[in-house]
Amino acid sequence: MFLTPSKLPARTLGLIALASLGSVAFALIAQHAFNVKPCPWCVMQRGIFLLLAACAGLGWLGKRQPALRKASLLVCGLLALAGLTAAIYQHEVVAKLASCDMTLADRILTALDLETLLPSVFMVTASCSEASAYTVLGAPYEVWAGLLFAGTAIASLLALRKT
Repeated sequence: MFLTPSKLPARTLGLIALASLGSVAFALIAQHAFNVKPCPWCVMQRGIFLLLAACAGLGWLGKRQPALRKASLLVCGLLALAGLTAAIYQHEVVAKLASCDMTLADRILTALDLETLLPSVFMVTASCSEASAYTVLGAPYEVWAGLLFAGTAIASLLALRKT
């Protein structure tokens, strides 16, 4: 009997890439069409979603290379955990601060100079307390992002077990 590799890892990577890009597209539509202003932590989570999409896309494209697929799933899981941590920290700590200037997210964005490179995606236009007032279906954006990061981490780890 021939053993065929599971298609779950490749499908999971494809889904992670699409969901990550979809979340950034949703955030950009909210920002540019509905004037939802992002804070440094919101923008940093966008960056994590874009890294997730790139990593998952690379793993999906290299689906015939098991080592690349495994590495991709592992990195996606770690990125998702980092994103989940950022979303929880934003919701529980910085959303309650009057200003989130010079927090970790602000320092990372400043060091990477992302606002200059691509301002329509990475420009910070609100404080964290202002951004926490924006909701979708009654929940703040960072809660939805946290749920997507958690789902991505779980999916990555489950798919990793199938490789």
